[in-house]
Amino acid sequence: MSLATNFTELFSTKPEIICEAPGRVNLIGEHVDYCDGFVMPFAISDRTYAAVSRRQDRHIRISSMQRRNEIFETTLDDLKPGLDGKWERYICGVIWAFGNQITNGLDILVDGRVALGAGLSSSAALECSVALALNELFKSKYTLPELARLAQRAENEYVGMPCGIMDQSVSLMAQSGNALLLDCRDLSTEQIPIDLAGAGLELLIVDTRAHHALVDGGYAERRASCESAANKLGIKALRDCSIAQLETSRSKLTELEYMRAEHVVRDIERVHECVVLLKQSDFSAVGQILTQSHASLRDLFEISCPELNLAVDTALANNSLGGRMIGGGFGGSAIALFKVADISSAKEAIAKAFTGAGFNEPRFFTSLPSSGARITQQL
Repeated sequence: MSLATNFTELFSTKPEIICEAPGRVNLIGEHVDYCDGFVMPFAISDRTYAAVSRRQDRHIRISSMQRRNEIFETTLDDLKPGLDGKWERYICGVIWAFGNQITNGLDILVDGRVALGAGLSSSAALECSVALALNELFKSKYTLPELARLAQRAENEYVGMPCGIMDQSVSLMAQSGNALLLDCRDLSTEQIPIDLAGAGLELLIVDTRAHHALVDGGYAERRASCESAANKLGIKALRDCSIAQLETSRSKLTELEYMRAEHVVRDIERVHECVVLLKQSDFSAVGQILTQSHASLRDLFEISCPELNLAVDTALANNSLGGRMIGGGFGGSAIALFKVADISSAKEAIAKAFTGAGFNEPRFFTSLPSSGARITQQL
């Protein structure tokens, strides 16, 4: 049964608009977006869909295809940051962030097809699908970068998750066949062609099923360390620091702040290196950069976990060109670059390694760079 049909059955009216937004894989540049750095994610084919209609009153009703027996209800007047809740907080946060531009209550039904807790940014896909719909219904005329800022504000201030701007930006602005080089300071972008298929390659996504919960403090602590380091160095953000400057000023930082800062500064450098290599189609060297980034996230930023390390190590032992953990860390997914012919045997080896270690059986995805958010249907 379609999303529109379910919407009508649930709310006794037709949706005015259906929008979709993708999850993402971040190729390189991890935990640098909130440091005003450069990142290079791409959208995946898995997407979240949001069907939305305006009401005549100020009531809000929210449900999900994955939880059709549950309807969350509130009003426009009751929206405020810090309220207890679950997944519906991401939607409420977006509505709240639009402020007085939302003049009617809403009925919203979502269909989330981005794996939860896998580090593929299911939250940004949810936020951006709803934001795009509201932007159209209420004629708010926000640009895509402005919508990204709005969705980020919803997650930062309403949900309480201090994420950077990367996930929302790529979910809204990605183009098929390209990675998105994003300057997280001014949101300027460059589409970087990434022709994996033409090179006989594919990016394997390994969901370790060690699911993370980023609101629990580990993410916030890393961000706080990076901001403290920048403050002690007298710069706006770590994006403004070179490795040479960092080493010269080492005495100003605690050992922990130095470790966090070193990862950020070097990973921003890796992003720029990766751009050059992709333009040369040098995927072997790209793979080496991915592996360097994983070691940095594991040892300097300390956000990997045994499942992520096992996924990457087993991939490398089975002909991967390179791989790393992705996302906020403490669980979630890893990526590994393979020749297509090597993927099946690598998946078997990774699954066997997980079983041998007593871990949950991993899930595998493959995806080529896909398009960003769009209006699917407007009635």
